[in-house]
Amino acid sequence: MNEHNKNELLDIWLTLTHFQSKINDELEQALQEQFGLSLKEFYVLNFISQTEEKKLRLQQLQDMVGLSQSAISRLVGRMEAKNCGALQRHICEDDRRGIYTCITELGEKKLQRALVTFNEVLQSALLKDGLKSELQGLIQKL
Repeated sequence: MNEHNKNELLDIWLTLTHFQSKINDELEQALQEQFGLSLKEFYVLNFISQTEEKKLRLQQLQDMVGLSQSAISRLVGRMEAKNCGALQRHICEDDRRGIYTCITELGEKKLQRALVTFNEVLQSALLKDGLKSELQGLIQKL
Protein backbone atom coordinates (compact mmCIF):
# COMPACT_ATOMS: atom_id res chain seq x y z
CA MET A 1 0.00 0.00 0.00
CA ASN A 2 1.48 3.33 -1.00
CA GLU A 3 1.63 6.41 1.24
CA HIS A 4 -1.33 8.12 -0.44
CA ASN A 5 -3.59 5.09 0.12
CA LYS A 6 -2.53 4.87 3.78
CA ASN A 7 -3.42 8.52 4.32
CA GLU A 8 -6.71 8.15 2.47
CA LEU A 9 -7.65 5.16 4.61
CA LEU A 10 -6.77 7.10 7.76
CA ASP A 11 -8.80 10.09 6.55
CA ILE A 12 -11.81 7.87 5.86
CA TRP A 13 -11.50 6.26 9.29
CA LEU A 14 -11.25 9.62 11.06
CA THR A 15 -14.26 10.94 9.15
CA LEU A 16 -16.32 7.87 10.06
CA THR A 17 -15.41 8.12 13.74
CA HIS A 18 -16.21 11.84 13.70
CA PHE A 19 -19.69 11.13 12.28
CA GLN A 20 -20.27 8.39 14.83
CA SER A 21 -19.21 10.65 17.67
CA LYS A 22 -21.54 13.45 16.55
CA ILE A 23 -24.48 11.07 16.19
CA ASN A 24 -23.72 9.44 19.56
CA ASP A 25 -23.79 12.89 21.17
CA GLU A 26 -27.19 13.64 19.62
CA LEU A 27 -28.58 10.27 20.71
CA GLU A 28 -27.18 10.67 24.22
CA GLN A 29 -28.71 14.13 24.60
CA ALA A 30 -32.17 13.08 23.35
CA LEU A 31 -32.29 9.91 25.47
CA GLN A 32 -31.10 11.77 28.56
CA GLU A 33 -33.56 14.63 28.13
CA GLN A 34 -36.61 12.51 27.36
CA PHE A 35 -36.02 9.32 29.36
CA GLY A 36 -33.18 9.95 31.78
CA LEU A 37 -31.14 7.26 30.01
CA SER A 38 -27.54 7.40 28.87
CA LEU A 39 -26.73 5.80 25.52
CA LYS A 40 -24.98 2.91 27.34
CA GLU A 41 -28.06 2.36 29.53
CA PHE A 42 -30.21 2.30 26.40
CA TYR A 43 -27.89 -0.31 24.88
CA VAL A 44 -28.11 -2.43 28.04
CA LEU A 45 -31.92 -2.42 27.89
CA ASN A 46 -31.82 -3.20 24.18
CA PHE A 47 -29.35 -6.09 24.46
CA ILE A 48 -31.26 -7.70 27.33
CA SER A 49 -34.64 -7.30 25.64
CA GLN A 50 -33.36 -9.07 22.52
CA THR A 51 -32.60 -12.27 24.41
CA GLU A 52 -35.18 -15.03 24.56
CA GLU A 53 -35.31 -15.10 28.36
CA LYS A 54 -34.92 -11.31 28.73
CA LYS A 55 -31.80 -11.74 30.86
CA LEU A 56 -28.02 -11.66 30.48
CA ARG A 57 -25.05 -12.31 32.72
CA LEU A 58 -23.15 -9.21 33.74
CA GLN A 59 -20.05 -10.57 31.98
CA GLN A 60 -21.99 -10.80 28.71
CA LEU A 61 -23.30 -7.25 29.10
CA GLN A 62 -19.82 -6.02 29.90
CA ASP A 63 -18.53 -7.38 26.59
CA MET A 64 -21.52 -6.18 24.57
CA VAL A 65 -21.54 -2.62 25.92
CA GLY A 66 -17.76 -2.26 26.12
CA LEU A 67 -17.45 -1.33 29.79
CA SER A 68 -15.20 -2.64 32.55
CA GLN A 69 -16.59 -5.04 35.15
CA SER A 70 -16.89 -2.31 37.77
CA ALA A 71 -18.47 0.16 35.33
CA ILE A 72 -21.14 -2.30 34.15
CA SER A 73 -21.86 -3.24 37.76
CA ARG A 74 -22.37 0.44 38.67
CA LEU A 75 -24.49 1.06 35.59
CA VAL A 76 -26.73 -1.94 36.32
CA GLY A 77 -26.93 -0.87 39.96
CA ARG A 78 -28.22 2.56 38.94
CA MET A 79 -30.77 0.98 36.63
CA GLU A 80 -32.01 -1.27 39.45
CA ALA A 81 -32.42 1.62 41.85
CA LYS A 82 -35.88 2.64 42.94
CA ASN A 83 -35.80 5.80 40.83
CA CYS A 84 -35.25 3.76 37.64
CA GLY A 85 -36.34 0.16 38.28
CA ALA A 86 -35.62 -0.93 34.71
CA LEU A 87 -33.50 -3.95 35.71
CA GLN A 88 -33.41 -6.63 38.40
CA ARG A 89 -30.45 -8.82 39.41
CA HIS A 90 -30.75 -12.55 40.02
CA ILE A 91 -28.18 -15.11 41.15
CA CYS A 92 -27.56 -17.84 38.59
CA GLU A 93 -29.04 -21.14 39.78
CA ASP A 94 -26.38 -23.21 37.98
CA ASP A 95 -23.42 -21.17 39.16
CA ARG A 96 -23.95 -19.26 42.40
CA ARG A 97 -21.06 -16.93 41.48
CA GLY A 98 -22.83 -15.79 38.33
CA ILE A 99 -25.25 -12.89 38.35
CA TYR A 100 -27.95 -12.29 35.78
CA THR A 101 -29.70 -9.04 35.18
CA CYS A 102 -33.23 -9.08 33.81
CA ILE A 103 -35.27 -6.34 32.22
CA THR A 104 -38.40 -5.46 34.18
CA GLU A 105 -41.78 -4.58 32.70
CA LEU A 106 -40.98 -0.95 33.47
CA GLY A 107 -37.64 -1.31 31.66
CA GLU A 108 -39.32 -2.89 28.64
CA LYS A 109 -41.82 -0.02 28.42
CA LYS A 110 -39.05 2.56 28.80
CA LEU A 111 -37.05 0.84 26.06
CA GLN A 112 -40.00 0.77 23.65
CA ARG A 113 -40.58 4.51 24.09
CA ALA A 114 -36.85 5.26 23.87
CA LEU A 115 -36.53 3.19 20.68
CA VAL A 116 -38.90 5.56 18.91
CA THR A 117 -36.76 8.54 19.90
CA PHE A 118 -33.53 6.68 19.08
CA ASN A 119 -34.75 5.86 15.56
CA GLU A 120 -36.06 9.38 14.96
CA VAL A 121 -32.80 11.01 16.07
CA LEU A 122 -30.68 8.55 14.09
CA GLN A 123 -32.77 9.01 10.95
CA SER A 124 -32.63 12.79 11.33
CA ALA A 125 -28.87 12.74 11.88
CA LEU A 126 -28.29 10.60 8.80
CA LEU A 127 -30.35 12.95 6.64
CA LYS A 128 -28.57 16.11 7.84
CA ASP A 129 -26.36 17.72 5.22
CA GLY A 130 -26.49 14.61 3.03
CA LEU A 131 -24.65 12.56 5.65
CA LYS A 132 -26.15 9.29 4.45
CA SER A 133 -24.82 9.73 0.90
CA GLU A 134 -21.46 10.94 2.23
CA LEU A 135 -21.18 7.82 4.38
CA GLN A 136 -22.07 5.63 1.41
CA GLY A 137 -19.35 7.35 -0.62
CA LEU A 138 -16.78 6.78 2.11
CA ILE A 139 -17.70 3.11 2.39
CA GLN A 140 -17.40 2.66 -1.38
CA LYS A 141 -13.85 4.05 -1.21
CA LEU A 142 -12.91 1.23 1.11
